[in-house]
Amino acid sequence: MLVYPSGIDLSSRTLQHLSGLLARHRRRIGSRWRRLTCGRQALLVLSHLRCGDTYARLAAGFRVGITTVHRYIRETVDLLAALAPTLEQAMTTVWKKAYVILDGTVLPIDRIAADQPYYSGKKKHHGMNVQVLADPAGRLIWASDALPGAVPDLTAARTHGIPAALTADDVKCWADKAYQGAGPAVRVPFRGKNLRGWRRRHNRDHAKIRSLGERAMAILKCWRLLRKLRCSTTRITAVVRAVVTLELAT
Repeated sequence: MLVYPSGIDLSSRTLQHLSGLLARHRRRIGSRWRRLTCGRQALLVLSHLRCGDTYARLAAGFRVGITTVHRYIRETVDLLAALAPTLEQAMTTVWKKAYVILDGTVLPIDRIAADQPYYSGKKKHHGMNVQVLADPAGRLIWASDALPGAVPDLTAARTHGIPAALTADDVKCWADKAYQGAGPAVRVPFRGKNLRGWRRRHNRDHAKIRSLGERAMAILKCWRLLRKLRCSTTRITAVVRAVVTLELAT
């Protein structure tokens, strides 16, 4: 297989942060020798998450076996996922904001038509539903566990307890029409296509505020692995949490 050098659109600070986490982890578990140093393992994992490189491509590029690549990635993803904030922890950050933006996305997965629980009727493809909270500037605050794509955004938000947490802490939240009926804390636009007067102005102003939340989604999908997930659906939550940890740390 031909091998060539490439680049990753991440800062060296991200690599250094992840290398430090791995170094502390190795000392904690008493790992004496590895095929790759902490820095090389961190680079391998970032190549997988950010660029979506396959195990076979990474194995050739780093001159290790595919099994080793799988073990290194799984170890690092689990380490990062454990550091991701819970909803309760995120609410301490949310409480300091003037308001937050709630939005959902369906991350595409590699599944066949028979896998109906994962098929999103709205997006017209198989995927996993992830809910995201962003601050007024569109910066990522928190991302939920992944649910099957067939689960609507409102149901997913209630499953994760998002409306209840926002109401309990008296936090204002902007969201789209999919969250109609989520509760008093979640502000949504009016339904209908031919709105006039103050309702139309309200929807226009609402859209200007909520559109900033799209930035948080774009931040997530800059990690190309999330654009087409081919791993087991049981591993997607860990991958999303790992990405969130890296984004919040750097």
